[in-house]
This record gives sequence, structure tokens and C-alpha cells, in this order.
Amino acid sequence: MAWTVETLNAVVDGEIALLPADMRARFHYVSELIEEFGLERVREPHVKHVRGPLWEMRMKGKDGISRALYVTAVGQRVVVVRVFVKKTQKTPDREIVLALQRAKEIPR
Repeated sequence: MAWTVETLNAVVDGEIALLPADMRARFHYVSELIEEFGLERVREPHVKHVRGPLWEMRMKGKDGISRALYVTAVGQRVVVVRVFVKKTQKTPDREIVLALQRAKEIPR
């Protein structure tokens, strides 16, 4: 069974749409890597563990860096729960907390 990448809801779709074009393209590239090769074969610099069940897709563009926070779900699904442009070196705790709250909506 192949991995699929999906978003939690329309809010997350909107967050992706707000990314600069080069970061949005990078998001789609990393998503395609996961779907083609499987999540277990995609490593840094593309994905990295954050905390608990939360992982991040790492996107870099000419205007900075962004992250797509995700969790895994039943049926080999990657569910993106939060997308944002980073302004600091460390991922802000409020972004992690928001992503973990949204992840509670997903049956795992």
C-alpha cells in the first residue's frame, strides 16, 4: 500500500495557498517524494521529527523558510495539520501546540 499526503481541512489548504510560489512548489515536491518512495525512505533535509507524533516537511525558498507540520494516520496517510512561514531559527511553541490540537481531530 502506497503512502498518500493530504491536508486536514480547507484552513490548511489556505495556509498552503498563502506560501510563496517557490515554497509551495517545494511542498508539492516533498509530498511527491513521500508518495513515490514511502515515508520511511524520505529523511532530512526533507522531513524531520518535531515532538511526539508531530513531524515537519521542510521547505526553503528565496524569501525564507517554511514548515508543514504533519502526523501519520491509519492507512499510510500523511495528514498536514499546519503550514507556516518561519521567522525564527526555532519552530515557535505556539505553532507546535496548534498543530497538536488539530492532530487530535484525526483518528490514528
